Amino acid sequence: MGKLADLASVNIADSETFVYTPPPQAYGVGLILVKPNLGYLAPAPATVSNPILAAVLRGLRRASPRGRIVIVEGVTGNITPDEVYKKKGIYDLLDEEMRAGDVEQLIMQEYDNRNPNPVKYSKMTAPVYLEGYDCVISVGAFKKTMLHDKPLISASLKNLYGFFPREQYHGRSPNSRGQLHTPSVGEVLQDIYFTIGHHIDGAVVDLDQKYSSPDWKPDRVRDVATPIGKVVWGTDLLAVDETACRIAGEETADYIAPIRKLRKQLGND
Repeated sequence: MGKLADLASVNIADSETFVYTPPPQAYGVGLILVKPNLGYLAPAPATVSNPILAAVLRGLRRASPRGRIVIVEGVTGNITPDEVYKKKGIYDLLDEEMRAGDVEQLIMQEYDNRNPNPVKYSKMTAPVYLEGYDCVISVGAFKKTMLHDKPLISASLKNLYGFFPREQYHGRSPNSRGQLHTPSVGEVLQDIYFTIGHHIDGAVVDLDQKYSSPDWKPDRVRDVATPIGKVVWGTDLLAVDETACRIAGEETADYIAPIRKLRKQLGND
């Protein structure tokens, strides 16, 4: 699929009237995995807002009335996902067949990198749920931070960082995933895309507000929120993130073009 076709498949709605249309893989299935950007105790736009996440869950429930829907997150910092879920009221969004859990308590397995020339990782470790569930959805908050004087965009693809166990990918701090930031986030995202990206069936970006920080910290909400009032979603991580950048008034994230080029070379377009 080419770039124009990718972008044509992206949906855009006002956040106040957003009704989520899930991908085909969500209809009538038994197991759906949702990875929202909830890695911090900070409110939206540092994390996904409750109204947008609730709309995604309602859409998935309509698609799969009897399915088990599981929210998982891998946090950053000296907190637990349960603390985040309680403080942010996430449990109140769940029906009796929905669950919320901690990524790092899940069974892990290695995923091969489909790119024959990996940037850093020929294999990456992530939850077996990615392969075992019928449908996997990434729900990202839109954030622009600055790292080494360059803009870093976090949306539906960067949201996948939370799938990786800190025990294996931590850097100097055991509470973060420092190894996934070198040689650069944009380069590591190539490995992430070609190891687990094909298991992601749907991408949603919460653009009710845009987070824009002058530093590298993605959770310090202090006059960094700009109202946008939109939600972007679709089945292609790159197309959704590219569209979100355009709507947010930001340059296209630097990871998109290299991954798209590699995807075409590997025959995945």
